[in-house]
Amino acid sequence: MSNPGEADPTPIHSVRQLADWFAEGSKPRQDWRIGTEHEKFGFRRDDLRPPTYDEHPGGIRAILEGLAARGWEPILDRGNPIGLVKDNASVSLEPGGQTELSGAPLADLHATAAELDSHLSELREVAGPLGTAFLPVGFHPLAARDAMPWMPKQRYAIMRQYMPRVGELGLDMMLRTCTVQSNLDFGDEADMVEKLRLSLALQPLSTALWANSPFREGRATDYLTLRGEVWTRTDPDRTGIPSVVFEEGFGFERFAEYVLDVPMYFVMREGAFVDATSTSFRDFIRHGLPGHPDVHATMGDWADHVTTVFTDVRLKRFLEMRGADVGSPAMIVAHPAFWTGLLYDDAAQKAGLELVRGWSVGEMRRLRTEVPKLGLRAEIGGRPLRDVARDVVRIARDGLAARGLGEEKFLAPVEEIAETGQTQADRWLVRARGPWQGDVSRIFAEGAV
Repeated sequence: MSNPGEADPTPIHSVRQLADWFAEGSKPRQDWRIGTEHEKFGFRRDDLRPPTYDEHPGGIRAILEGLAARGWEPILDRGNPIGLVKDNASVSLEPGGQTELSGAPLADLHATAAELDSHLSELREVAGPLGTAFLPVGFHPLAARDAMPWMPKQRYAIMRQYMPRVGELGLDMMLRTCTVQSNLDFGDEADMVEKLRLSLALQPLSTALWANSPFREGRATDYLTLRGEVWTRTDPDRTGIPSVVFEEGFGFERFAEYVLDVPMYFVMREGAFVDATSTSFRDFIRHGLPGHPDVHATMGDWADHVTTVFTDVRLKRFLEMRGADVGSPAMIVAHPAFWTGLLYDDAAQKAGLELVRGWSVGEMRRLRTEVPKLGLRAEIGGRPLRDVARDVVRIARDGLAARGLGEEKFLAPVEEIAETGQTQADRWLVRARGPWQGDVSRIFAEGAV
C-alpha cells in the first residue's frame, strides 16, 4: 500500500473531472515505463518472530532510520517515520511491518533487476547488524494473526476497525500477506481498456504461477496460495474482478463511476486522518462528510480514495497488477517481465486478447476462487490452466523479444513453472515433507533475502 500523496485542494464538480484524472496518465509509447513493488516479512534471526516498530535493536523504526542515514528522506506520521523516498522510489510499511519497495518508473527490466539487487543489498547492510532479515513469501508461515505487530500509521487504525465488518479475512490480508505488483502505462483510453481487460482476465493465472504461500502457523495447508484465498474473503465492495470493465462502452468515466460507489476509508486534513467509513465517495461529493460539515471533497481526496480500491488490477494513472504472491528475487523480476511482454508489444497484446476471448466474467471469478487450492490444475474455457500458462508465457516471451533488449531471460523461472507445473509453493511443500521433516520454520533460513 502506497504512502499518501500530496493533497490537491481542487474542488470536484463532475464525474468527467474524475475521469480526466485517470486520463491524464495516458502516455506516448516512448514514455512507457515499468514499476515494480514488492513486500517481504521482517523477522528476528534469533527467534523468527516479526519485529515490532519500536523494539531495540532491530525494530522497524531502527531499520527505517538506518536507511534514512543512507540518503532516504523520511515520511512522518505524527512524528513517526513510516516511509522513505529517494530517486522516484519509496519504502513503505504494510500494517504488520511488512517492508515494501515501490520502485521507480524504469525504462527496462535490466534496470528493474539492478534496482532490486540494490534495495536488498541495502536492507541487508542496515538490518543484518540489528539481527533482522527478510522473507518474501505470500503469507506468514509461522505467526498467528494476534502475534503480528501493528505499525503506527493512522490510516491502518481506521482500517483495523472497519475490516472485520466487511470480510472475515481482511485483517489477515493486512497483517499476514505479501505481494509483488507491476505497474505499467497505457497510451490512451482504448489502449487502457484492452490492457485492463486482458490483465484482469489473466490475473488468476498470475496468482497460480506465483503461488508461494502454502503454510499457516507452522503447518502445511490445503492451499498453494493462502494469500490468494485471503483475497477472496476480504471486503467484496472493493476487491476482485469488477464486471463493469467488460461491459460495452467501458472507459475512464465508467471506472470513475464504479470507484465513486466504493465505500471510503478516510480523508486527510492537516496531517490527520478522518474516519470516512460511513459514506461512499459519491455521497461525500453530494452531502459532505458525515459529522464534519465543513469538509468537502477535493481531487486530493479522490487520489487517496483510488488507492483504497483493491481490485485484482487497479487503474490509477497507470495499471497496477495485484494478483501475485511475492517470491524469490528471480520471481520478483519475472513478474514485471511477464506483464511487460504481454502489454508493451502490440502483437502480444492482441494475441493475449484472442486467447481470453469468450471467457465470461463468471468463469474468471470462478477461476479466481479455485486457483488458491488447485493452482495450475484448475481449468477455464475447457482447458487446463497449465496449458493456458504455456501459451501465455510464450506470448510474453515473444513480446519481450520484440522489444529487442534481451529481457527474455527474466522470464526463465516462470517458464519453468509453466512447463513443469511446479510452483514455488509446490517446492516448499516438498521440502517440508522431506528434508525439513515437517519443520516449516526452516523456510526462514532457506528463503531469506
